[in-house]
Amino acid sequence: MIHKHTQKIPILAAVITVSSTRTKENDTSGKTICDILTSAEIQIKHYSIVSDRIESIRSEVYLAFKKSNCVILNGGTGLTHDDCTIEAVLPLLDKKIDGFGELFRMKSYQEIGTSSMLSRALAGTCHGKAIFCIPGSTPAVTLATKELIVPEIAHILSHANK
Repeated sequence: MIHKHTQKIPILAAVITVSSTRTKENDTSGKTICDILTSAEIQIKHYSIVSDRIESIRSEVYLAFKKSNCVILNGGTGLTHDDCTIEAVLPLLDKKIDGFGELFRMKSYQEIGTSSMLSRALAGTCHGKAIFCIPGSTPAVTLATKELIVPEIAHILSHANK
């Protein structure tokens, strides 16, 4: 759906995988996000893997913001003791996009059932840029990127830059 107030804004993406075990060779989720964005003609300006540490995540987000206006973090959104992506990103947001997490969990519920409630998927804006935090499984990043992020990113950035 094309929104009349959506501006033609070049979308420049960053993909950050949050994991203590993944490498560029085995990061299928990060690669999947990049492939989906590239297929949608969205340029990838930054890709990295960082450990599950608040300071590392924030540092990488700041670095990504220098090159991009759409940052997608995958991993670290669950409930284990080392999942801290949400804690790292939430204080950076100017505005939270509550509907993103709600829709992600709704769509996930259709695929995986009640365990979808364990996801703390989050999105928001920061200084006119969009940031998304999604679970790190390949099916989750596929769902979030294909069905939620790509269709709405130009609309989100248009609003964030008014």
